[in-house]
Amino acid sequence: MDTSLSWIKAYVPDLSCSAQEYTDAMTLSGTKVEGYKEFDKNLDKIIVGKINKIERHPDADKLVVCQVQIDEEGTEVQIVTGAPNVKEGQKVPVVLEGGHVASSHKDGESEDGFKIKKGKLRGVWSYGMMCSIEELGSNSNMYPDADPDGIYILSDNPEYASAAVGSDAVEILGLHDVVFEYEITSNRVDCFGVLGIAREAAATFGKKFVPPVVTKTGNNEDVNDYIKVEVENPELCPRYTARVVKNIKLAPSPEWMQRRLASVGIRPINNIVDITNYVMEEYAQPMHAYDLDTIEDRKIIVRKAAAGEKFTTLDGQERELDDTMLMICDGKKPIGIAGIMGGENSMITDNVTTMLFEAATFNGTNIRLSGKKLGMRTDAQAKFEKGLDPNNAMEAMDRACQLVEELGAGEVVGGAVDVYPVKKEPVVIPYDAGKINALLGTDISEEEMLKYFETIDLITDKENRTVTVPTWRQDLERMADLAEEVARFYGYDKIPVTLPKSSATTGGLTDKLEMEKAARTVAEAYGFCEGMTYSFESPKVYDKLCLDEDDMLRKSIRISNPLGEDYSVMRTSALGGMLYSLANNYNRRNKNVRLYEIANVYIPKELPLTELPDERTMLAFGMYGEGDFFTMKGVVEAVLKKLGLDGMTEYKPGAGRNYFHPGRQAEIIYNGEEIAYIGEIHPVVQKNFEIGERVYIAVIDLKTVLEMPSQVVKYKGVPKFPAITRDISLSMKKDVTAGEIEEIIRKKGGKILESYELFDIYEGSQLLKGYKSLAYKIVFRAQDRTLTDEEAGETMDKIISSLAEKEVVLRQ
Repeated sequence: MDTSLSWIKAYVPDLSCSAQEYTDAMTLSGTKVEGYKEFDKNLDKIIVGKINKIERHPDADKLVVCQVQIDEEGTEVQIVTGAPNVKEGQKVPVVLEGGHVASSHKDGESEDGFKIKKGKLRGVWSYGMMCSIEELGSNSNMYPDADPDGIYILSDNPEYASAAVGSDAVEILGLHDVVFEYEITSNRVDCFGVLGIAREAAATFGKKFVPPVVTKTGNNEDVNDYIKVEVENPELCPRYTARVVKNIKLAPSPEWMQRRLASVGIRPINNIVDITNYVMEEYAQPMHAYDLDTIEDRKIIVRKAAAGEKFTTLDGQERELDDTMLMICDGKKPIGIAGIMGGENSMITDNVTTMLFEAATFNGTNIRLSGKKLGMRTDAQAKFEKGLDPNNAMEAMDRACQLVEELGAGEVVGGAVDVYPVKKEPVVIPYDAGKINALLGTDISEEEMLKYFETIDLITDKENRTVTVPTWRQDLERMADLAEEVARFYGYDKIPVTLPKSSATTGGLTDKLEMEKAARTVAEAYGFCEGMTYSFESPKVYDKLCLDEDDMLRKSIRISNPLGEDYSVMRTSALGGMLYSLANNYNRRNKNVRLYEIANVYIPKELPLTELPDERTMLAFGMYGEGDFFTMKGVVEAVLKKLGLDGMTEYKPGAGRNYFHPGRQAEIIYNGEEIAYIGEIHPVVQKNFEIGERVYIAVIDLKTVLEMPSQVVKYKGVPKFPAITRDISLSMKKDVTAGEIEEIIRKKGGKILESYELFDIYEGSQLLKGYKSLAYKIVFRAQDRTLTDEEAGETMDKIISSLAEKEVVLRQ
């Protein structure tokens, strides 16, 4: 967003400050100025001169010697020039000896400008220079009447023809001006217009804001006899206003309008186009003009485009539309893409006689998405994207019609078409001076706060302590926003440094973060390093893991705009990332690698997606080198113990996971629910990932663990009564697992069972073929009495009897 200082002063006439003062004050009050450009930088001793006499140069065919009058008393200086467009009697800008210009034909612009010295040109003395518009640091956009190959002729322009000889040419040309560049946040839509910036400047400097007085215009005719408007999608077009201007007289716009438009980077074209651009910059309300004679059925219909519909825009490009894009149409065809660009079929040409003015409000999100799909970016689109105030549309329309009449550009038809089904109402916000001061750490009176509110056109009600916010201030929603307004106009630099006034509270982590922290502690204590991989991966990883075609893990979410095929789906398992990480380490000859990752996986409830997937946090372990299956099992048990799941886990072998070795894998069950799995990677999968050593993987479902009842650690005192210990050696078939034995011991041990421990495994010649021996130490203790041998014996008999049912007997 750019504005010139002279344009700001048109609405804040008492404003008087330097460019740097303006920059500092506006930035401190919340309207950040990124930088500025002074038009009169390096312009010095430049006056209006009059060419009294021209003679040929004695030694150069392309040079002439001019006698130039430099004051009203008739003082003349001699200037040699090669400009082809000089004539006697002309008034021109002249830089005198010792003065400065911004650029030169030979060297272009310079940071410090160019000093003009007297000197001889082919033997003839020259005591100054007559200037082109470029040498004054400007261009033909600012001054369209400037000769591109010669000096600027002031007397050819009616506005400057009467300028006094010797007067300040820089001032006459309006070059004592500054253009400021602002960084406007998207929630301050009002500041995308000059009026919004001027209102801020008035409040910042404590000056009176004088907006333009917009008067009603129009003849005795009724606009409804010329045009009808129908809005089919009011949610995408909250307001649509239209007026008609007939008897159009196209002509250049006046100098003041051209200067203001050119100062903010808009090239003047003609009075009609310039008016629409001028109002857009002034009110931050884009407008569009259509040739009414090209609008069929004299009807405007605002509707969505048809899928695949073709439309040629003003730039001559044919564009394919989809059914989400909003279009402006007449009775038979589209004539514009709403909020972005008009159509070639309704453009204003030199032959226009009757014109339709449009000022509307469109849904900002829809405009942004439509522009992105079409690959288009226009000034109007940039403003509509922010979400404009619908109550501003009619005022901008009336301002445009007022300018049409003032500039004699046409005859405005009476009345206006205004489709505005749901009017946007102002917001009323309660305020409390005490709370605002407490929030800011200030001691500002209520009267002073109300004064700040009133300077930015907020309506105050001291009795009810409320502030009514105009609809163009969409950023003010609550008391905290009012406090910000107070702070920025009181002055952030004046707010004292204070400590926060609040009671100290103990910080803490969520249960999920506490659990992850505990898991990290155990993992790193066992020598594991944390890794981090992408949540998206290649679908090829499913084949590397040897998953069945109907495996649930293959049902992954495809990313609509992936970085590439290798990152095209959301992962359903943490295995792929872990195995790739281990493979990278193996290929770099790292030995004894242990990695862990807290990874999110995404399980869709159905495909295609109709709701968010089940996002689960998994703790994955992976290792190769030193260690084996039981090493990994010990790590998992240590983690589960740290998480409060101790002594009640079961291992279910033969889980049937294709990526694990069929005889070296297990599901880990807690309270009947699977919470983890562990195994050695299948040799084929290991080969697919190019890892030359045995790999062991374990994955714990942290989300499931978190959802389980909290395992509170309770203190137990030193036992008061002695324990009874029994050692038993059991003989069984090899396919009987230790888990089955321990489940029987737990169930039959009853309340007096304190602990059990497997301390020996034997397979050898002293046993039958296909048999093995497990030896357990079992401890019994009663909490309220001394346990007797008979009680311990009865419990042991129950255990042994139940084991016998599994063909597990005491070893003889």
